Amino acid sequence: MVYDTEQEQFWAGEFGDAYIERNRSESLLASNLAFFSKVLSKIPSVSSVLELGANIGMNLHAIHLLSPQARIGAVEINEKAVRELNKHNWLNVYHQSILEFSSVETWDLVFTKGVLIHLSPDKLPSIYDLLFKLSNRYILFCEYYNPTPLEVNYRGYSNRLFKRDFAGEILDRRMDLTLLDYGFVYHRDNSFPQDDMTWFLLGKR
Repeated sequence: MVYDTEQEQFWAGEFGDAYIERNRSESLLASNLAFFSKVLSKIPSVSSVLELGANIGMNLHAIHLLSPQARIGAVEINEKAVRELNKHNWLNVYHQSILEFSSVETWDLVFTKGVLIHLSPDKLPSIYDLLFKLSNRYILFCEYYNPTPLEVNYRGYSNRLFKRDFAGEILDRRMDLTLLDYGFVYHRDNSFPQDDMTWFLLGKR
């Protein structure tokens, strides 16, 4: 399949396939359980969740264990990852690029985790609008933060990883959103490390 951006082609192809095996572990699931238990404690009445860029569902697996009755959806571009996602009967899977995804359905919580950093920066405004449209109540960003936009070499590739203030940008764009909480998870955390991830939980007014 041909996509509009080089970043989409990158993640739909062999690099995206290899990423699957680097991000499949019991320790990651344990860290995700610790992380999402903290986030969900801030918004205990969530009954539906959608992840944009779910890969094989390590984040959603943790959420399902914490909230087994929740309706859960996953948008994923990589075909190999989608085959893994489809093994879970509690998960609604959408095999699409985030840039092409559209739905009349909405979810209480819509989130990205390590995904916006890999998208073409000029596509971010439309992604922010999509996140707002898809969410009934809450939006969660778990990404690499930088106060100003910054491109970083990613495993020898250029134009593949971008740090910036994603939450600040959508807050400036949508005045009907408010910041509810935020935090940082260090890669050397003694118990439940994440990949130097800064998270921002936003709510609709």
